[in-house]
Amino acid sequence: MNIKSLLLGSAAALAAATGAHAADAIVAAEPEPLEYVRICDAYGAGYFFIPGTETCLKLGGRVRTEGLWKDAYNPASHNGTLWHTRAEINVDTATDTEYGALKTNTVIREDWQEGGDTATKLLWANISLGGFLVGKQDSQYSLYMGYAGNVINDDVIYYGPKELNQITYKYDAGNGFTAIVSLEDNKSDANSSAYRGAWQKGEADHYAPNAVAGLGYKAGAFGFKVVGGYDSIVEEGAIKARLDADFGAFKAFLMGGWNTDGDKLNQYAGSNLNTNSAACPVNGADCGWGDWAVWGGMGYTFNPKVQSNIQLAYTDTKIFAATANVRWNPVKDLLIEPEISYTNWDAADTDTWAGTLRFERKF
Repeated sequence: MNIKSLLLGSAAALAAATGAHAADAIVAAEPEPLEYVRICDAYGAGYFFIPGTETCLKLGGRVRTEGLWKDAYNPASHNGTLWHTRAEINVDTATDTEYGALKTNTVIREDWQEGGDTATKLLWANISLGGFLVGKQDSQYSLYMGYAGNVINDDVIYYGPKELNQITYKYDAGNGFTAIVSLEDNKSDANSSAYRGAWQKGEADHYAPNAVAGLGYKAGAFGFKVVGGYDSIVEEGAIKARLDADFGAFKAFLMGGWNTDGDKLNQYAGSNLNTNSAACPVNGADCGWGDWAVWGGMGYTFNPKVQSNIQLAYTDTKIFAATANVRWNPVKDLLIEPEISYTNWDAADTDTWAGTLRFERKF
């Protein structure tokens, strides 16, 4: 065999061997494209697109722990001090539609007090679109008005129900004028166990919802709102009016309420006090407004980290409540808030001092 034949044979053998092993070669798969989280700023800070969808999601919440001394809501309480801790998770979604933003709002809360799990509950859960809202939220009689002052014990004198199912329509003209109409569940108020027994009757075959309506206008530093609520079980209701002033560092408000029947409690002119307590020696109505109630307060921001607030309230039944606090934010999203409250019940001829020291981290 000559050299030429040897070279050609070796080349052929090498080619055959290469072809035989080609099927066994490892081919790297193409990497999957990464989908980075996209920011969704159309609905405010904190929203991002759920990957693969056009729905925006926002996660948040708070952790709060606080020491409580005495009870501003109950002069008969035998608790000297309590320690209360709360965790809360908020989940919001939003999607753009031809009718506006389709939104949901869910708030879940867990409480722990004195070595025991006191409550786990669905605080809010609602759907909104085009000005309409359905589901669980605080009553518009309370929420639309802006509650009361910027203090912890703002509702020692009751200003309205919270946490109930509703069908609501809110109108915003975009020029400072707003309006609200709401049909609300008369049985689902989370705070009702303490006082509804004073007026609740004949609910077994009751079918009509409660009703709330309100109007408001804001121009410059001033805002005014009025709202009315009708309790379909008691067949009575209440009206509140509120004036707000905002001058930047200094803010103040004045709110008044009128009960359609001062001898009765209803869901819109009720009480946050236990109607069987020493503060109500005659009947449950002693713990309510009577014919009227009034609230007022102010707050001053000394600097971005320190604010102070005071609130006063008084009723026709001669219940007086006063609260003052300091809100200190040593770092962003951390609140340390000492507060002191005084309540006097004329019908029971008694009064009490109470205090709170709160620590809260929002995220």
